[in-house]
Amino acid sequence: MQVIEDPDDPRLDDYRHLTDGAARRAIESDRAPNGIFVAEGLPALDQLLASSHGLRSVLVSPARATSLRERLAGIGPVMVAERAVLAAVTGFDVHRGVLAAADRPEPTDAAALLSSSRRLLVLEAVNDNENVGALFRNAAAMGLDAVILDHACTDPLYRRSIRVSSGWTLRIPFARTGSIATTLQLAAEHGIRSIALSPAVDGVDVDRAAAEGLLDEPFALVVGAEGPGLTATTIANCDLSVRVPMASGVDSLNVATAMAVVSAFAAARRGRA
Repeated sequence: MQVIEDPDDPRLDDYRHLTDGAARRAIESDRAPNGIFVAEGLPALDQLLASSHGLRSVLVSPARATSLRERLAGIGPVMVAERAVLAAVTGFDVHRGVLAAADRPEPTDAAALLSSSRRLLVLEAVNDNENVGALFRNAAAMGLDAVILDHACTDPLYRRSIRVSSGWTLRIPFARTGSIATTLQLAAEHGIRSIALSPAVDGVDVDRAAAEGLLDEPFALVVGAEGPGLTATTIANCDLSVRVPMASGVDSLNVATAMAVVSAFAAARRGRA
């Protein structure tokens, strides 16, 4: 392990300005052919080490260096710095005491995911990092194969998205699409039923949809941003719209919660996650 005492040490450059969006975009885009990303916390580190992403380094506090000594054995480079040094470099108190930097992979083609998956999640303009992270975590829990995001969605490899997903944004294949409409058309060509998730009253109740086999695979669950939800055009381009019945006076669920409910009905229907 390399002990680092100087916040200006160039070995820490991957970890600078983690709370400054503009500065991070510049750093992450310049430091490798496809860019880099930083994961925070032990669950994210474990998922990173289990993934195919190229690890650049691990940065831990002295306490974590001691408690994780066996787990970090054989991994390199591992750097150790006091929390005050970590805060000076990153811009916040790294109380979890674990950071890791990795190379971004080459972008995946959305058409390739459509041709190789039977249970997909499609995101339209979901620009909240925590919602994206929660959607990936739920997708993993419910046995979905892949995620496709449009370019208005936030970055699944943003530090907060990774953390909220418990590292699953590092494990579930995902791709960007320039057009949700084109993606849904390709899905139809592959025999994949597209299912819009919307609280609109004209949608099919999720229990009825499951009972009638409308949630049987192959399927693509299509979700929109918190608040505005899916656009009318996207809903119209889907094969059907499914809703989760709610108590009077409640207009909607969090997008990740709604996706989990519908996915759970689909999983129960097929008898497994």
